[in-house]
Amino acid sequence: MDYTKINTLGELKAANYISLPVKDELRKNLIKQLQAKDAGFEGILGYDETVIPELQTAILSRHNILLLGLRGQAKTRIARLMVNLLDEYIPYVTGSEIFDDPLKPISWFAKHQILIHADKTPVSWQHRSERYTEKLATPDVTVADLIGDVDPIKAATLKLTYNDERVIHFGLIPRAHRSIFVINELPDLQARIQVALFNMLQEKDIQIRGFKLRLPLDVQFVFTANPEDYTNRGSIVTPLKDRIESQILTHYPKNISISRKITSQEAKLTDEQKTLIEVDGLVKNLVEQVAFEARKSEFIDQKSGVSARLTISAYENLISTAERRMLINGEKKTTVRLSDLTGIIPAITGKIELVYEGELEGPAKVANILIGKAIKTLFSLYFPDPEKAKKSKTANPYLEITEWFTDGNTLDLLDSLSDAQYKKALIQVSGLNELVKSFHPKLSGNQTLLLMEFALHGLAEYSQLNKDYHEGGFGFSDMFDSLFSNERDEDDDIDFR
Repeated sequence: MDYTKINTLGELKAANYISLPVKDELRKNLIKQLQAKDAGFEGILGYDETVIPELQTAILSRHNILLLGLRGQAKTRIARLMVNLLDEYIPYVTGSEIFDDPLKPISWFAKHQILIHADKTPVSWQHRSERYTEKLATPDVTVADLIGDVDPIKAATLKLTYNDERVIHFGLIPRAHRSIFVINELPDLQARIQVALFNMLQEKDIQIRGFKLRLPLDVQFVFTANPEDYTNRGSIVTPLKDRIESQILTHYPKNISISRKITSQEAKLTDEQKTLIEVDGLVKNLVEQVAFEARKSEFIDQKSGVSARLTISAYENLISTAERRMLINGEKKTTVRLSDLTGIIPAITGKIELVYEGELEGPAKVANILIGKAIKTLFSLYFPDPEKAKKSKTANPYLEITEWFTDGNTLDLLDSLSDAQYKKALIQVSGLNELVKSFHPKLSGNQTLLLMEFALHGLAEYSQLNKDYHEGGFGFSDMFDSLFSNERDEDDDIDFR
């Protein structure tokens, strides 16, 4: 039945409409979803066996929920998707500030309307998209913001005393009656505000400047918090934490495959970028591996976390770096190279919190270190371990390449190189093309060139070659020549006086 055509309380009663508390409403719709084997929570990846089952259990238990996890773990997004479990429309008394249920009014306004108009009381319908309120907890949030305050102008205009309920200006929580209310970063909320919030949860009354009002609000509370905030910026007061029945721990993607899906889903690319720029799976894996390396790096504050936004921003920058080169060189299409990874450094430095050791190195150098470690980690999936190959009694597959550099040859791979120049530069390295063909004979031309460059970066990470960071790319040379060159440079600085 289409209830939204009902316009009065009498019609609502005649239709035998049944109103449910918001927690029961969520439970009812989740049961239908589970019975239909509908996964729900679209776009939330990597939580199928962990967070989502716990969240569904909490909803079935009609609990208030605390999502606890580091930044960039989709806590707020999960809360927003809970709206999909609400009924599409619910009725409310027309004109009510807090969207009173016509069958269970709680405010003076709604009760007075029903007293005057009885079954002819006007009824309106609220869509589920309007039944979500979100507030970021900051130290300046007040009781008036969340709960309400006495409005002296209203009292004077209506000629009411401060003992009258009508002088109250309702805050965000009363206006979220019959809805989902989310407080992000709960520990940042001052303790006295948290106590006021607890009183509303537990006692179902409002206390504002000595005014006490029994107001049985119907709200599904969802809180988010970062574990580090418990010690850094504040904590959740014990009575409030005790009232939050389910605490659910979120986490970062557990493998590159899931991380790649998240990045692909969230990265904002234009149609031109998707069509004109080819991106190999190796490069995509490297971007994700950078985040995995950052999450265990001694230079980065692990308590702060490394957001999934790092890989999303880095991937967008990577594509744009290749696009910029394509536009400058007047090319119609291009392929992402490893030298384009220099373009992701601004995305990395803006998303990591450095510890003291990291500050000494500097954010840009830490970013380069992370990229290097990512290359080294993935190198063994494509080629033999260079250190083991060097010690092996069989032929070293890298020997011809390293000898080419030992003979005094160098190679610069800059961002500005056109595709033709890039190919010409790599092909000149003796043994490089043969190495890739011997281990990966069925690759396309672009993939072969990418792995040729990847081999050079990998050998540099294993200290078989020297890699220099230029303004717009990388330079490769012999390891020992580079060491002697550095020694000569240091000698040049010595004062013999």
